[in-house]
Amino acid sequence: MTRTTESSDGPAFVSAQANAVTQLKKNNILYIVYVIAALDITWMFLQFSITPYLARNLGFDTLWFGYLQTMVGVLQLFGGPLFGRFADIFGARAALSLSCAATIVFFILLAVADSPAMLFIHKIPTVIMHVLPASQMVVADLSEPDKRAAALSKLGLCFGIGMIAGSTLGGHLVTHYGERFAAYSGAAGSALSLVLVLIFIPETTKVQAPGTDTKSEMKNKSIFNVGQITRLIKYPGVLSTFVVKIVAGLPSGIFQVMFSVMAMDFFKLTPKQNGYLMAYFGITQMVMQGGVIGHLTARYSESSLLLLSIGVSACVGLAQAYMQNVFHFCLIVVPMMFSLSTFNVITDSLLTKSVPSTDTGTMLGLCASVQSLLRTVGPTIGGFLYVDYGISSIGFLQFTVNAAVFVYQLQRPLKNKKVEHKQ
Repeated sequence: MTRTTESSDGPAFVSAQANAVTQLKKNNILYIVYVIAALDITWMFLQFSITPYLARNLGFDTLWFGYLQTMVGVLQLFGGPLFGRFADIFGARAALSLSCAATIVFFILLAVADSPAMLFIHKIPTVIMHVLPASQMVVADLSEPDKRAAALSKLGLCFGIGMIAGSTLGGHLVTHYGERFAAYSGAAGSALSLVLVLIFIPETTKVQAPGTDTKSEMKNKSIFNVGQITRLIKYPGVLSTFVVKIVAGLPSGIFQVMFSVMAMDFFKLTPKQNGYLMAYFGITQMVMQGGVIGHLTARYSESSLLLLSIGVSACVGLAQAYMQNVFHFCLIVVPMMFSLSTFNVITDSLLTKSVPSTDTGTMLGLCASVQSLLRTVGPTIGGFLYVDYGISSIGFLQFTVNAAVFVYQLQRPLKNKKVEHKQ
């Protein structure tokens, strides 16, 4: 009897122990991914402290600097889905390595840029600089579906840390050592990120189904297979969520891309004061992503949180339309960061759970393209509204659009219930 009990309990114990080891390994990989994401955001915001001053020294005016930013938006708009497809085919390590290597080249070209043409050339690597979407892919692969939103929200916490660290470090390096030294520092930091990827990130983080290497599937393993990318839109719920993500996200995207102009012209902030405000943004986002969204996703459904974020965004737009000074704006930042953080995390979570696990990278690449689209069209629309109708017009646009989307989302469950009742 003793031997029988031991033999029956042994496999169960070994299985539980193996699962514990596997979960521990997953958690360790996730921690490293969070570190890599925080470092990447740090280098990105360090770059924000370099490029405007270097562009001014090279004779760029506001118009040409806008062209430079638009170029980045266009490159990443088309590069996002292709990079996501690359990540699905070749795995997490290859995707993150490629992106970190591109970031190194980006900073080296920035450091040696001595003409307007070189400043445009240094932006070319941004087409494959997608460390954050690749990190999201790893998190989506290693997290349980019911805990995915909370896991993705921690990447937002990394964003806040990187925003504060990068802005502070970039300002210090540019002030004391110059733009080129700061750019080389960014290249060295990106090299550190690449080393972390090569040492700690496994070749793939996806669950491989046995017997999947058929000829037809090998034929479909092409990065430039547009059909394999666009087919994801046909999955249930994907198209409607994408439409909501674009339409509801456009007004807030316009406000974000126009904020640097508002800070100088409307709020009359000095660079030092603007740095303090950016740090305030980062701290607020850290609190929202690290201490609020995770608790909310554990208690409420994602559809309810999506509706809440859209409703809060509408109220934020109305408040922006009537704000008069930077103190008013600081009060608005708290609900604004809550709505933005919740909206982005929930929509990304919903979209990745709507497609097979083998396509999460491509889906997150499409999500990244939405942000690039907003950055591409945002300056044109925002510039027109700001110049011709003032800052209040951007706030009223956000209120109107998000209020309409809120009503649409509110009616969807009612329509589904009517359809089910008729059937």
